[in-house]
Amino acid sequence: MRADSAKQPAPARSLPERLSHLSPARLTVFAFTMVVLLAAVTLTLPIATRSGRPASFVDALFTATSATCVTGLTSVDTAEYWSLFGQITIVGAMQIGGLGVMTLGSLLSLITSNRLGLRTKLLTRRELGVSRLGEVALLVRAVAVISLIAELALAAVLIPRFLAVGEAPQQAVWHGIFYAVSTFNNAGFVPTQEGLVPYAGDWLVLGPIMTGVFVGSLGFPVILDIARNVRHPSTWTLHTKLTCTFCLALLGVSVVLFSAAEWSNPDTLGSFSSGDTLLNTIFAGVMTRSGGFATFPVNQEHPATLLAQDALMFVGGGSASTAGGIKVTTLAVLLLAILAEARGDRDMEAFGRRMAPGVLRVAVTVTMASVMLVFTGAMVLTLASRADLHSVLFECISAFATCGLSTGLSATLPAAGKITLVLLMLAGRLGTMTLAASVALTNRRRLIRLPEDRPIVG
Repeated sequence: MRADSAKQPAPARSLPERLSHLSPARLTVFAFTMVVLLAAVTLTLPIATRSGRPASFVDALFTATSATCVTGLTSVDTAEYWSLFGQITIVGAMQIGGLGVMTLGSLLSLITSNRLGLRTKLLTRRELGVSRLGEVALLVRAVAVISLIAELALAAVLIPRFLAVGEAPQQAVWHGIFYAVSTFNNAGFVPTQEGLVPYAGDWLVLGPIMTGVFVGSLGFPVILDIARNVRHPSTWTLHTKLTCTFCLALLGVSVVLFSAAEWSNPDTLGSFSSGDTLLNTIFAGVMTRSGGFATFPVNQEHPATLLAQDALMFVGGGSASTAGGIKVTTLAVLLLAILAEARGDRDMEAFGRRMAPGVLRVAVTVTMASVMLVFTGAMVLTLASRADLHSVLFECISAFATCGLSTGLSATLPAAGKITLVLLMLAGRLGTMTLAASVALTNRRRLIRLPEDRPIVG
């Protein structure tokens, strides 16, 4: 055989060709990471800071990740450090992160070509938690409309209030837009150095913000289902009923815990009048699982309150929402499994429906994977910062659950500690979502099943 007839090596594939062969999960992670890096590079520009000096890449990366993952943790003060250009970049990252990278891509595809390809539908279905491909285009349009209406409504309420308290017109408009985007997307960023502390007794500011955070944390499938059948709750899906029930239950639990532990604390709720105390108790209860806004210093709270917040942040909000955590439906499935086992029932049941056994496996997988991620992050951060364990654990859970509440540790961390939190924020925003989808879609068929046995558990 002639040498020149030997098989020639295949030509190197271009980047678009390589991306086209990636699995939907890997492509989602790649696209999300590219958005974070683009925002980070933009924030390193001199125009992005008030001082005119380039920000360090670690701080820029931390801020970009926190904004894109709609977390709210900051290593530098947003109002004091970033210029208007930098804050606009943060708002853009929050909007993209809240909508979802693949959802935004699908929306642009619908605008330009009025159709979605199969691969785009598969990617978007994973991000939005849609079970049927035929619903993807409808839900993408609904997500865009719901986000736009909610943010415009929030801005329309907040801007006049900021004007009424004495802010300049341009400042009031910008603050209203910033808070509207940050609120509905559960991002927790604030455009002023004092944050919401000056409005601790203002129902017209805190009321819309906590309403927007709560609605945003329910998830787009739930919001759309309620909007379609607002007068007929009995027709809501099981997912909607579980999400609403457990979100309201957790809100009640958090309000009771805050009241019991902080009512007489002079550094937190005890510094307000009775009416303002009630407002700030409800506000703190809403913010704990996802919002990340605060009207008093978190590091002044009672240790019991911080411990309760750890648990509530870890649970997070609804599936396919801007909230993080393991999600309330995951908690619901675990509790229903415990109840079924205690009763001796064979099936998990709720609202007249029986759940598939595979749902429990996904819930257990997501929960255990999340525990291991937080444990690993806390161990690394303890070694990197030498801070006390409780502060480290609180910051790690807040980062992983994309909540944004902080005891102030993030701003004092060395570069290694900040990178640890960056990885936790990315894992919290993408890891459990991708893991849950991949586990739910995995169905390995085996011709031979091993003999059944039952180990002793408990």
